[in-house]
Amino acid sequence: MSTFWSLWIIVLTVVCLALVTWVLFANRKVAVSDDEEPENRTTGHVYDGIEEYDNPLPRWWFNLFVATLVFTVAYLIWFPGLGAWKGIGGWTQENQLEAEQGKALEEYKSSYDVYSQMSIEELVHDGKAMKMATRLFANNCAVCHGADGGGNFSFPNLTDNDWLYGGSPEAIKHTLTQGRNGNMPPWGPILGEQKVAQVSEYVLKLSSQDYDLKLATEGESVFSQNCAACHGAEGKGMHALGAPNLTDNIWLYDGSREGIIHSVRMGLNNHMPAQKDLLREEKIHLLTAYVYSLSFEYE
Repeated sequence: MSTFWSLWIIVLTVVCLALVTWVLFANRKVAVSDDEEPENRTTGHVYDGIEEYDNPLPRWWFNLFVATLVFTVAYLIWFPGLGAWKGIGGWTQENQLEAEQGKALEEYKSSYDVYSQMSIEELVHDGKAMKMATRLFANNCAVCHGADGGGNFSFPNLTDNDWLYGGSPEAIKHTLTQGRNGNMPPWGPILGEQKVAQVSEYVLKLSSQDYDLKLATEGESVFSQNCAACHGAEGKGMHALGAPNLTDNIWLYDGSREGIIHSVRMGLNNHMPAQKDLLREEKIHLLTAYVYSLSFEYE
């Protein structure tokens, strides 16, 4: 925050407090005595025979306003509430967050320690562990993969047992820990539109969709020369490279003719961030078991 804006906020806040204080005390009145000054009994407002008395605020109400002002001043001195003023209490959002995290870590440390000693296969059958893992997944993974792990366009479905980088516990943990970077180059400038159309028809054939026989036959050699190195000679994909299986009709992107042509022509990039710097090892261990469990019943 610049010095100008810091001073601007300080001046506005102090002026506002001063005005509120002035209004409160300037309008403070002493209760009117009906007997001593009968002419001052009311404000003069009369409606339907009802007169408005000109009495001060109740004492408890007035004192409550004063206490609020005192609290406000004390708060603004102790906490950082005036522009760039940091307060004399040393409070920051960061140190409060660290304190809360430390408290939570201490509270759940014993539970995580127990689970970190268990294998992924054992954790899958532990209801309490999976309940904790469900919350971890909701907080860290659901925004991309969906609350049920069903995936979204360009975000893999974790429940269908079709894995880009392998579905073993070790492969899933590596994915979570290190992240993944998928990259398919744009083949349009390399192959030209004719070969893009040919190889796209061949991909349609691999996934058992309707295809043009002539173009697909021509596209098979294009596929062998340019695509088989990653997707395999039979188009069944390669976990080491994260190349998807093109024969199972499960698509990370658009699997229609237009979608496949677009993917081949323009290329695709996919990135999953590494969680090792965001989550502790024991949490990744628990998340691995949960992700593994999503497709467990399909095995």
